[in-house]
Amino acid sequence: MSIHQANLRVDSLVLYKGHPARVLNLGDKIEIGLDKGEIKRVRLKDIDLLHPGPLRHLGELDQAEGAFEEAWELLEGGTTHLRELAELLHGTFTPASAWAAWRLVAEGLWFTGTPEAIQARPRQQVEADQAQRGAKETAARDWADFLARLTARQLRPEDAERLAEVERLAWGRSEHSRILKALGHAETPENAHRALIQFGFWAPEHNPYPARHGLPADDPLLPVGQLPEEERLDLTHLPAFAIDDEGNQDPDDALSLEGDRLWVHVADVAALIPPDSEMDREARARGGNQYLPERMVNMLPLAITQRLGLGLQELSPALSFGLSCDEAGEVGDVTIQRTWVRVERLSYEVAEGRLGETPFAAMEALVERFRHRRQANDAASIELPEVSLRVRDGEVVIRPLPRLRSRALVMDAMLMAGEAVAVFCRDQGIPIPYVTQPAPDKVEQPRDLAGMYAYRRRFKPSRLVGEPAPHFGLGLPLYTRATSPLRRYSDLLVHQQLRAWLRGEPLIEAQVVAARVGEAETAATAIRRSERLSNQHWKLVWLRDHPDWWGEALVVDRDERKHVLLIPDLALETRVRLQGDPALNSALRVSPREVDLPALDCRFRVRE
Repeated sequence: MSIHQANLRVDSLVLYKGHPARVLNLGDKIEIGLDKGEIKRVRLKDIDLLHPGPLRHLGELDQAEGAFEEAWELLEGGTTHLRELAELLHGTFTPASAWAAWRLVAEGLWFTGTPEAIQARPRQQVEADQAQRGAKETAARDWADFLARLTARQLRPEDAERLAEVERLAWGRSEHSRILKALGHAETPENAHRALIQFGFWAPEHNPYPARHGLPADDPLLPVGQLPEEERLDLTHLPAFAIDDEGNQDPDDALSLEGDRLWVHVADVAALIPPDSEMDREARARGGNQYLPERMVNMLPLAITQRLGLGLQELSPALSFGLSCDEAGEVGDVTIQRTWVRVERLSYEVAEGRLGETPFAAMEALVERFRHRRQANDAASIELPEVSLRVRDGEVVIRPLPRLRSRALVMDAMLMAGEAVAVFCRDQGIPIPYVTQPAPDKVEQPRDLAGMYAYRRRFKPSRLVGEPAPHFGLGLPLYTRATSPLRRYSDLLVHQQLRAWLRGEPLIEAQVVAARVGEAETAATAIRRSERLSNQHWKLVWLRDHPDWWGEALVVDRDERKHVLLIPDLALETRVRLQGDPALNSALRVSPREVDLPALDCRFRVRE
């Protein structure tokens, strides 16, 4: 027991866990009174005597701190005790002056120690701590001012640096945000998105999903070399047609007919991108083109598309697949050539009006045989609504895509080329990624929208594998993707292998092919997710901007609580709670009631 503790008596002022207390009773344990009338029984070692008293009430302790700088300068570098310090500060030793002196010691800037041994800190330490505390106080004021500006929606340019942490959370690159926490919001990407809109930092229409999936925002900037000097078959005498959606910017395939043989010409991208070159590695890391309603981000430098896109120059270098299709729809007599082609570009709508002309009528008859064969093999025929979705000058434009024969013609021609290349590579022992899909547990051919919706959900995902295997959904025993090397890495890899075989050069080994496909597919999966969410985002923007719109919705599924509706004009799926139990394929009228962009949700009102 110290000399100070020996003076302990009833009504003494003591220190308990940093707080003042008054001694009420002495005994085996000491009864003390704390602020707000709380009473505790503690051990002697749990308290420190500050003043022997008498202290009648803790309210007596209110007293100014006194002239502490003068006292510190007098004691600098030396040691004192609480009584002396209190007397230096206030000219007297009372419970109030003792408590004021101890608060100064507890603050730790000018003094430090215990009631019995108080040190006046050296000037250098005091000045360093003052600077640090000043900086903290300034930072605290700045933080408070920043939060006030957020609340008032009066941001300054320099606030962008602070808000970067909220952006990182909105993009899924961080799990925490000091700002959201300070505002009492849950730290989620959706709340971060919502807050950035509320702060006025993001436009309400801002699309966060490409960044949230780690996708690049711009085309690659890499030098583009020259085409190699090599022999090419001249097919410029054959009319060739690149048929795409209006406004397409990357035409990489075209069709020709030579007698009863179909030629599928594909942009010879691999001629400029050898395996494992810097350009190849960049394309592999990107996986493919991003097709967003507001913009397109290319897998390859734009200069490659401008140079090699079919029909963008007077003559186009191509890797061309020639094939025949017999009466049974079997593809055969496959040839692969490096070629020159002269290509005319057509939209699907324009091509639709020319299907009765030469050579389109003969092309359509040829692919019809192929289509019948696929259908006989239980190829899935699922016709769910599709739309064209674009953002032009800030306005969302949604246009339902009609079922055009020209579109079916091009699709089946590309499938023919995919099967032909797959068979060719299998027979020649060329390692490539094959696209496969197992059959669902139950094979059927639904005729109505609800049936198609349910059947699609039972499909197993397609896979890229190194060994030949059937693709159920297409009704093909063998298939690969080989017609889109400008926009998909796996197609480019197939072309690299084909070109190496044609030139008699070493092929990429199967295990290396698999590794490169795996890398590219990781990125491609992120692209597909981002595109799906981006499309949903912009459809909801359109609904937000058209609150008075009413449209038809069809019931395509139901569970115990909600029904799934499909809105054909928007190709939009939504879940609603309906009165009663309308039958599948029932038509309802719906209108947007509340759109929540960060949550990617729209609540609809229903008129049954």
